[in-house]
Amino acid sequence: MAWSADEQARLARAERGWTNRPRPPAARWFPVVVAALIQVPGLVIAIHDARRDALSLAFVLVAFASSFVLLAARKHPGVVVAVIGALCAPAIAVSAGPPFAAVPLAFAVVSAVVRGARVWAWWTLAGLAVLGPLAAYLLSVQPTAIIRPLIVALILLLLVGVGEAIRNRRERYRELSRTIAARRESAAEAERLRIARELHDVLAHSLSQISVQAGVGLHLFDSRPDKARESLEAIRATSGQALEEVRGVLGFLRSEGDGAARAPEPDIDRIPVLVETYRRAGLEVRYENTLTTVPAPAIQLAVYRIVQESLTNIGRHAQATHVWIALGQDDREYVVSVIDDGRGLPDDDDLGGGMLGMRERAELLGGRFEAVSEEAGGVTVTARIPIRTAGAA
Repeated sequence: MAWSADEQARLARAERGWTNRPRPPAARWFPVVVAALIQVPGLVIAIHDARRDALSLAFVLVAFASSFVLLAARKHPGVVVAVIGALCAPAIAVSAGPPFAAVPLAFAVVSAVVRGARVWAWWTLAGLAVLGPLAAYLLSVQPTAIIRPLIVALILLLLVGVGEAIRNRRERYRELSRTIAARRESAAEAERLRIARELHDVLAHSLSQISVQAGVGLHLFDSRPDKARESLEAIRATSGQALEEVRGVLGFLRSEGDGAARAPEPDIDRIPVLVETYRRAGLEVRYENTLTTVPAPAIQLAVYRIVQESLTNIGRHAQATHVWIALGQDDREYVVSVIDDGRGLPDDDDLGGGMLGMRERAELLGGRFEAVSEEAGGVTVTARIPIRTAGAA
């Protein structure tokens, strides 16, 4: 999904928690204080004219007091807009001077729309537009008195649009927050899968090698102590290498990826060492590397793991005696082939976690993976990874 520059800026603010910061307690009093202060001039005018129009003073005082009803607007926005509308309407209809009494109602209308109480806001404005002019005419007995409530209702109607704009803006921020949460969850899941693959490849290969070498050592312990010693040396080397790789993964987790002190990730230069450990275990392995370019580190790691997992599967399940490993490339792809002469894939097509891990590694780099049983016996594992991903990190 493509984001505009403005949307990316909003996303960054939302990701920093700008939209979720708790509001200070004084924020509840802001509309109350503003509405009350703005009504002070109208209150002064009403007091000045109280001798000849005491009823207007009473209405203005009621409208002034309605400002404090705004304190309940967050929990009960619909009820608040209706109550304030009823309290302010008489002052709007009959008071002299500017319609200061409409200010609390303006805050209440915007608050109701923003918090989803649109129906309450619309009915309140409809009541003001219908009953306000009627009340103004009955109280003043002047036809021109109906204009004032109608103008106020029109202005408040425009404020409904302001409330809708604020509401849409909040909805947009909520959507951005949900997008951020989904993105973080997806990234966390991808990281868990990556770590699981790494640990599976390291432990499955190492434990398989240790098991094979231990079996060889036990078998030759009495008849050929020198060969048994070689098996023990291989076990020590394999276990040490496995510990280094596991420490690298765990060190990355502890440091949360920030300058972790860990061993370098395996690359294709380590494949000969991998091949040699299986040769010591009695497997005939032929390795050919005809690459003419140096793959990116991510591709080298994938190639190493695919070869490693293939050899692990061959050593554990295939009962093979010969293995051929080839690394090559054409104009578009790096090609990894591992062929054995064992008993082939199981009949139930259950490739297991190792095969699935190899497929995921190839596909994450835009490549393809397949494992096919040959008619003459054995399995051919082939992975093709596009060269265009060579710049990937």
